[in-house]
Order: sequence, then C-alpha cells, then structure tokens
Amino acid sequence: MTAVPELHTPRFTLRPLRRTDAAALLPTLGDPAQCRFLTRPAFADEAELWGWLADPAWDGRSWIAQDAQGTVAGRFVAVPGHEERVVEIGYITCAAWQGQGVARECMAALVAQLFAEGARKLTAEIDAENHASLRLAEALGFTREALLRAHETTHEGLRDVCLYGLLASDPRPA
Repeated sequence: MTAVPELHTPRFTLRPLRRTDAAALLPTLGDPAQCRFLTRPAFADEAELWGWLADPAWDGRSWIAQDAQGTVAGRFVAVPGHEERVVEIGYITCAAWQGQGVARECMAALVAQLFAEGARKLTAEIDAENHASLRLAEALGFTREALLRAHETTHEGLRDVCLYGLLASDPRPA
C-alpha cells in the first residue's frame, strides 16, 4: 500500500489515521443523521468504529484533518479504482466543522496529491440526494459522468448514485 504523506492546507494538517481518531470521529459517525449517506448505519461505539477505520482488509488510505490546536475536522480517503492509476475519493466532515469549507480545502489538497502521485483519473460515487457533496465535487472541477439509478442498497434502502470523475488533464478551479 502507498504511504499516507502528511499534507498541509492554510488551516489544516492532513495526517495518517491514529487510534485516538475514533473518539474524535464518533460524535459524527455515531449520529444516524450524519451517516445518512454512508453505505452502513451509524456506529454504536468507539470500538466498532475503530474496527471499521482500521480494517486490515480495506485497501484504501485515510487522512485525518486537524487544525493547529489538534482538533479533528474530518476524514479523507483514497481507494484504488477499477484499474491502475484510477483512484476513488471520499470524505466526511465532522459535524462541528460542517459548512466551514473544510471539505473543499482538504479535498483540493488531496486531489493535488493524488495527481502528483501519478493518478490519471479520480472518481467519486455520491448519493444523488447528498446535495452538499454533489456541489463540492463540481466546485473541485469534477464532471458528473453518470446517474446510476437504484444502484446501491444501503441501510437507507435502494439509492441512486451519481458518478463523478476528474482527469489529471482537466482544468481545476483555483
């Protein structure tokens, strides 16, 4: 697996996942309303969450965004895609930080890092009703490539999914 390099934005450091991050993420990932667009329901406790975050069978990479005081603001991931040099991205912003531009700032840094590492395409699969994430993908320069109707069964039932893509050669907003 590729290393998880530390990344920096004006307000955050994106660093590798630590065991203590489960406690910081639980208020968000333990809240059913915050987990509406996840493929699984909210976590019952810190141990269950850590088991999911640190699952050795998962082949992705995690970054944790923290501010200068060490407060965790979100989790950002990159997972190998359907073929070499294609990477699927994802994120969740901690509830206390939502609406403050955390995801845009941190995802822009992650997008730049993944392309610098040699990715040719980034993808994002977003629940069709997750309007904030759809807007973020578009703000980062991603193009909606497909609407996959009744595509995925989650704890919320059968869901439509929008597939977004960004090529290394695509222009990106500043």
